[in-house]
Amino acid sequence: MLRKLKSTYIDALPQLVAPDGRVHTSFNQAVAATGRLSSSDPNLQNIPIRTELGREIRKAFVADEGNVLLAADYSQVELRILAHISQDQSLIETFQRGADIHRATASKMFNIPEDELTHDQRRAAKTINFGVLYGMSAFRLSNELNISGSQAKDWIEAYFARYPKIQEYLDRTLDEARKSGKVTTLFGRVRYIPEIHNKSFTVRGNAERMATNAPIQGTAADILKLAMIALETNLPPDAKMLLTVHDEIVIEVPEGRAEDVAGIVKETMENIYPLAVPLAVDTHWGRRWYDAKD
Repeated sequence: MLRKLKSTYIDALPQLVAPDGRVHTSFNQAVAATGRLSSSDPNLQNIPIRTELGREIRKAFVADEGNVLLAADYSQVELRILAHISQDQSLIETFQRGADIHRATASKMFNIPEDELTHDQRRAAKTINFGVLYGMSAFRLSNELNISGSQAKDWIEAYFARYPKIQEYLDRTLDEARKSGKVTTLFGRVRYIPEIHNKSFTVRGNAERMATNAPIQGTAADILKLAMIALETNLPPDAKMLLTVHDEIVIEVPEGRAEDVAGIVKETMENIYPLAVPLAVDTHWGRRWYDAKD
């Protein structure tokens, strides 16, 4: 890990600093099949964040004197889109009351009051909440949570029993993909799934997972792009969008204006498109990119 951090970031990034003292990336509109913008030369969407040691790299990205970096991140946007597209009333109600979605899911799955849940029960629900978006199997869930295959199967069945409309969404989307060879986002953007009838079980299974996830992840990408377009108009002249990383937008803003601009950004992003559940945006800022993350 240390070798990779050194070669990929510590050694490489200083060589890419332009005469203006900044590192400039190129954004690609039509490379990622999901519809997300991708970044290259260098890939600034790939700066580590999952480990504390990897996050240290973000200390190298510093705002100009007198400015801060403001990071605005959509919270659980794919699960919120799933609630909207599936129209599962239980999931919708959880988001509408502002509850902890993973704790609420665990409470439903295990039939235990939310305030009596254990950390492991919440973790199990969180794993299933995100895993269902990617077609997680009982086998994979058992490996991730170190539980038996039969227990993993029971938990997945309990999940779909509590959120029946999600199962209907998955079945409906797979049926659409098999019939037409494509799926669409909420905004009508198409993703073709050419391997949906492949004879290989592995290839076909991967295509099925892409088919069920593409409308969700693709819609998230569409919403982020709409938000960026709106922010181009709504941001004050002294605030500049610098970067987008998946569900996050990074903006450079004068330090004394950070709180006001954060309010504008949050208002714009949360109201960019009406869903059955509220969109939620977390904002943090600091002199270094490292500091602009909770």
